[in-house]
Amino acid sequence: MSQTLLEVEQLRVRIGKGEDAVTPVTGVSFAVGAREAVGLVGESGCGKSLTLRAIVGLLPRGGAVEGTRRFVLDGDTPVDYDPVRVRGRGIGMIFQEPMTALNPTMRIGDLIAEPLRARGISKRESHRRAIDLMSQVGIPDAARRARAWPHELSGGLRQRAMIAAALATEPRLLLCDEPTTALDVCIQDQILGLLSTLVRERGMSILFVTHDLAVVSQLCDRVAVMYAGELVEVGETAAVLAAPTHPYTRALLRSAPSFDGAGGRLTGIPGRPPDPHAFPTGCRFAQRCELAQDTCRTRHPELRQTPLVADDRLTACLRVEAAIAAAKEDQAKVAG
Repeated sequence: MSQTLLEVEQLRVRIGKGEDAVTPVTGVSFAVGAREAVGLVGESGCGKSLTLRAIVGLLPRGGAVEGTRRFVLDGDTPVDYDPVRVRGRGIGMIFQEPMTALNPTMRIGDLIAEPLRARGISKRESHRRAIDLMSQVGIPDAARRARAWPHELSGGLRQRAMIAAALATEPRLLLCDEPTTALDVCIQDQILGLLSTLVRERGMSILFVTHDLAVVSQLCDRVAVMYAGELVEVGETAAVLAAPTHPYTRALLRSAPSFDGAGGRLTGIPGRPPDPHAFPTGCRFAQRCELAQDTCRTRHPELRQTPLVADDRLTACLRVEAAIAAAKEDQAKVAG
């Protein structure tokens, strides 16, 4: 990984107080390097979006964050930061559904220019930069569409407008909360291509939340797999997708269509994720894992380096060797 830009250690998100409190994210640690795209992957409800929002202090009412969050504000070393200070400045965010995230009472150009005005830039210059940003993210006839209301644009153009708004203050890190979920595959491919270009040309970093492994394979340098509020596998994207070392990662791959179009029968993941009000003391995936043994249900695995594979992999599994062997059997069946 390149020079560290964002560092998260033992991040916990608590919602509510007293007996009704729940901790859906527990002890998440990871880093994002400069000019790096990192994917955060997992089933719905695993805590991906809450983790993203905790980074910039946008949790729902009653939410609280514990743990360490560091970001490179000045210089080269990540330091503890105030989320309000970095939000919309050093860190930008793209939300899942632009129609609900964009202000329906503001024209697109004014909305993109707003963070520039907040930094003391004149109205005329802010408007000029907003139109320029709209052109850069691929919105045709930007000057005319700057006068449009959000409901007058298509879903793809609204998402591009949101990206332009996030770029207005030239952030070093872009947080993306499933920004392509509501788009058709053609527009999705265009948005992913745009994000890849931003990393390359602007030197930005991206933390991309998704449940789509195909998106991760296309965009991300590294991937962190999340299950029931914690990370279970972290590594280089190509290596993780080619040879997973955690049974949950393997299960995700078996339940997704083949990236190369080879086809084959898809295998769903049985059961349901555990209730965050009562996470089990052992491995949280044990009740759904075909490789689980009694020890897995009583002993909680820690995320640690896996010496059984050549790449720099982190895995939280007590049966790593069995998981690797099972993944190799899957590969052999596909090859055969």
